[in-house]
Amino acid sequence: MTGVAHLVSISGLHVTMFALLASACVGRGWRALARLWPGLLWRWPAPTAAALGGLALAFAYALFAGWGVPAQRTVLMLACLTLLRLNGARWPWPVLLLAVMVAVLLLDPWALLQPGFWLSFVAVGVLLASSWLGQAESSGLRDWFTDLLRTQAIVSVALAPLTLLCFGQMSIVGLLANLVAVPWVTGLVTPLAMLGLLWAPLWRLAAWGVQAMNICLEWLARLPWAAFERPELPPALALLTLAGAVLLVLRLPWAQRAWGLLLCWPLLAWTPPRPTLGDFELLAPDIGQGAAVVVRTARHTLVHDTGPGQGSSSAAQRVLLPLLRAGGDRLDLLVASHDDLDHAGGLSELLRQHPRAELWASYDTRRATGRAARACAAGQRWSWDAVSFEWLHPQAGDDALGLSDNARSCVLRVTSASGRVALLTGDITASEESRILRDQPGLRTDLLLAPHHGSSTSSSEAWLDALRPGWIVIQSGHLNRFRHPAPEVLQRLRARSIAWSNSPTCGAASWRSDAPAALLCQRQQRPRYWQAGAEVAVDLDQ
Repeated sequence: MTGVAHLVSISGLHVTMFALLASACVGRGWRALARLWPGLLWRWPAPTAAALGGLALAFAYALFAGWGVPAQRTVLMLACLTLLRLNGARWPWPVLLLAVMVAVLLLDPWALLQPGFWLSFVAVGVLLASSWLGQAESSGLRDWFTDLLRTQAIVSVALAPLTLLCFGQMSIVGLLANLVAVPWVTGLVTPLAMLGLLWAPLWRLAAWGVQAMNICLEWLARLPWAAFERPELPPALALLTLAGAVLLVLRLPWAQRAWGLLLCWPLLAWTPPRPTLGDFELLAPDIGQGAAVVVRTARHTLVHDTGPGQGSSSAAQRVLLPLLRAGGDRLDLLVASHDDLDHAGGLSELLRQHPRAELWASYDTRRATGRAARACAAGQRWSWDAVSFEWLHPQAGDDALGLSDNARSCVLRVTSASGRVALLTGDITASEESRILRDQPGLRTDLLLAPHHGSSTSSSEAWLDALRPGWIVIQSGHLNRFRHPAPEVLQRLRARSIAWSNSPTCGAASWRSDAPAALLCQRQQRPRYWQAGAEVAVDLDQ
C-alpha cells in the first residue's frame, strides 16, 4: 500500500550497503595485516583485496538472506563492476544490465515469472537511462534531498504501469513514504541491524526505529486515496503504457516527453468488456476446497460465497480480490450461502475492501463481520440490467426447524433476458434438492454449480433428471481429503451425458448466457508449459 516493500525485505539496497561496509572492513584489516607482512601489498594491493573481499562477503550475505532476485541482481552487478574495474575496462550500462539479467536467468529461469525480477531490472535500467546517476556528487543536504526526490519520482512514474500490471494497484503515497523511509532505513535502521551482530543491544534500537517508521506508514496507508486501482490491461496496451512512462522520465525535451502522456492514456481509459444488457457472465475460480462464484451483468457484480481460509491466507485475499480488481468490478452484492469456513472464510476481507456491498446470508453474520445480513428466503427476487435473480431456498420459516448449516444454504437462480439459467446451490443435500423440485415444478437450468462440491449426498438422480443441465461446474480442492467429487456422482453425470468441469484441472471456469454451449477453462485458454500432457477435467462426451 505504501510502496516500501523493497526496503523491508533483503533487497539490493541492503546487499550493497553490506558490500560497502564489508569492503571497508576488509581493506582496513588488509592494511593492518600488511604491517606484519609487507609483501602482501605487492601481490594483492589493498583496494583489490577490499573489493574482492567485500564481494565475497556480500555473496555470502545474499545466500544467507535467501538469494532472492533483487539480491542476485545486486551481487552479479557488483561482481561485474568489480571485475571490470580490476581489469581497467568499462562496459556500456545496457550491456552490463543485460549481462546481469542473463546471469540471473541462467541461475533461476523461473525468475522470469516473478514480478520482482521485472521491477528490479526496469527500475535500475530507468535510473541509468535517465542519466541522473551519472551526475556529480551532491555538495550539500539540499542537493542530496533533490537527488533523492528526483530518483523516487523517476522510479514511481516509470514503474507505475508495471506495478498496475503485476498487482492491479499502485501506491499514491509511495513517493512520500519512500522520501521518509529510504533515508531512515538506509541511514539508521540497516546500519544498526548490521552492527547488532557486534553488539546485540543495537538491535533493540533498530526495532524502535522500525516501529517509529511503521507509525508513519500506517497513517499514510489509512488515507482514502493511498492506492490507485485499475483493471488489468491487455498485454499490448500494457507495453504501450510502460513505454510512455519510461519516455516521461528520460532526459529529453518536454515536447518529446509529452508523447509519453498519450501512451499512458490507456491506463486511465481502458475498461474491460462486460456482458451486454440482458445477459450475464459466471466465473467459478479455482479457490481450493471451497466455493466462490462471481456473476457479472452489464453494470453490476455479485459474489456467491467467498471460499476457504482466513486473513492473508484466504481465497478472498489470494484469488477473489485480485480477480475483482483485474476486472474493474465494484462489488454490489455479497452472498454467504451458509456458515461453513470453506464458503464464508473470506467474508470479512471482502466486506472490508468493498464496504458498500449489500450482504445476504442464511445465518447471523454480525459476530463474524459486525454487519447484519439480509436473510435469503425463497420467493425474494430482484433484477439487474434485465437479468433476474431469485432465491429458491431456504424457506422463510426454516430457522425454526433446526436444519443443519448445509441444509439452509442459499440457492440462487440467475436468469437472462433470453431465458438462460444458472443455479448456485451451496451445500444442499438430496433432501433439499427434492424440496426445491417440489416447490419449483418444471425447474430447468443451463449451468449448475454442483451442490456440496460433488459430494455423494447431493446431485441425486432425480435432481439431475429434472434439471437436465447443459453444464455442471464442480469446485473442489486438488486431492482433497473428502475425495470430492464422489465417483458415484461422476458416474451419474456420465450416464446422462452431462458435461462437467472440475476446478483442480480446469482452473477458473467461465460461462456466458449468450453462449450457453461453451464453458471455458483457464488452463485451456492460457496453458502453462508445465501443464503439457495434463488431463483437463472437462467431460464432454460421456
